[in-house]
Amino acid sequence: MDDFRQKRMDTLTKNKLTAAIAKWVATACRPVNVVEDEGLANIVRTAANDWNYELPSRATITSHILKLHETEKAKLQQALEKTKVVALTGDYWTSISNHNYLGFTAHYFDPQWKLQSHALTVVKTEERHFADAVAEHFMQVAREWDIEQKVVSLTTDSARNMIAAARQLPFEHMPCIAHSVHRAVTVSLTNSPFDSALAKCRKVVGYFKHSPANQAQLEQQQVAHHQKKESLVQEVSTRWNSTLEMIKRVQRNAEPLRDALALHATNVAMPTATELEKLKKLEAVLEHCRYVSELLGGEKFVSCSVVLPTLCHLSRVMEVTEDDPAYMINFKGTFAAEMDGRKEKTNITWLRVATALDPRFKDLKCLSKPDRAEVWRMIRALLQEMESERPAQPDIQITPEPPKKKPTLMLAHESSSDEEEDSIEQCLERYKAEPLIGMDDCPQEWWSTHEGAHSEMARLARKYLATPATSAEELRLETVERARKAEEENKKANTNILNQQQRGKLPAHRTKGQTKGQAKDQMKGQKKDQKKQKDPKREKKVNPPLL
Repeated sequence: MDDFRQKRMDTLTKNKLTAAIAKWVATACRPVNVVEDEGLANIVRTAANDWNYELPSRATITSHILKLHETEKAKLQQALEKTKVVALTGDYWTSISNHNYLGFTAHYFDPQWKLQSHALTVVKTEERHFADAVAEHFMQVAREWDIEQKVVSLTTDSARNMIAAARQLPFEHMPCIAHSVHRAVTVSLTNSPFDSALAKCRKVVGYFKHSPANQAQLEQQQVAHHQKKESLVQEVSTRWNSTLEMIKRVQRNAEPLRDALALHATNVAMPTATELEKLKKLEAVLEHCRYVSELLGGEKFVSCSVVLPTLCHLSRVMEVTEDDPAYMINFKGTFAAEMDGRKEKTNITWLRVATALDPRFKDLKCLSKPDRAEVWRMIRALLQEMESERPAQPDIQITPEPPKKKPTLMLAHESSSDEEEDSIEQCLERYKAEPLIGMDDCPQEWWSTHEGAHSEMARLARKYLATPATSAEELRLETVERARKAEEENKKANTNILNQQQRGKLPAHRTKGQTKGQAKDQMKGQKKDQKKQKDPKREKKVNPPLL
């Protein structure tokens, strides 16, 4: 057994393990001082059969993370140098410690037509987010990565400062479509016939979410009704589809919730049967909105070309039918009007061209016939512009020909522009003649296999299809950053409590949720009792002399 424990890890394996730990700390947003955890060290020793192994120091891990950052940054810079077109998404958010951050992500197609997304920066900002400052932040990031001349579009939310900043930038602006759908839902539910039912749902959810004892009783009732244990979901105004998820959880657990509430003397009441029926109809409509937001929020597949077909689907869902009650007619009408207003503010020209360049939707059935013809005219003009921007061919020295051939050469020179127009027209017709692919097929794979036959159209497709329809990637960055900050704050708070306990400034048995004032009062009471036991006479000294 001693020989088994004395087995030593070789240097190469140690270096690989150190690199793996550094990468884990960086990618999982773990605190660097996790390498001081003795439990982690014992796990590694057990796995490696080396009980003399010591985890690398914090300085070593920090050094490896910095090297890893430089290596990955160099790889990304090389990839950005090779690509000709880059689309950006950007967004601001506020951390739990009330600091402002700007997140930036680049999107582009690699040579194999795989859509790549890379976070360029998450930087802390100090100044107010006026339009001029926002535009300058975006340009700073583009200059830092040397992609000013390659950026074709910028996707952000629809905040006024973002829209004003986009007007100052030399990029096409794409407002986040998922934000627009979410805002349309929020506006349609404000002062609507659903207010009473939704308010009851929020109170019910809060009653069980904020009390572990109540939650435990709800789980008991779920088991009694042969349902799986699941917690309720609270509606959050800034979280997509949270209203839908709250309704679905309340609907699924209606019976357990009633029985659990019956055990308490509380004013919290479940929605009535009529209100639950209302919520069921609302749930059916909001399910389509969830489908749209998830479809447009993909990271590895094309989303810009899907916007107009999905909005067309959503408009059909929101059409009023004869069976709709008055409250659904009101909701659908408000939603449709809100979406029409927001659709006018989006970059409709860019979306139409992107839709035509997607082999799933190039029949443009989501548009009217006059609009379809206009889209192909725009694409024809874009191809002509690309042709004119192509570098001129060097002059070729031609051996003088006999006089009889000069008129032929002159005629050929005069007809070059006609041939160019014919070539562009043939390029368009060849692409339009290609059969449509299925809705479940991948447009990137199609372009990967057909790029040689449609080289000019493929150049346009790389430009327009790389643009994201939403800024969902920035929300993922925000979630990761907030989780990391929250973990740091919790660890710092726990460390402070432990230090105060060790110094005797905080009772060691401070319970979770106990405030500092309560802990101090408890500490004073303990010290006073100890002094009474040591010196009974001090009990008579009500007002000790001031020192």
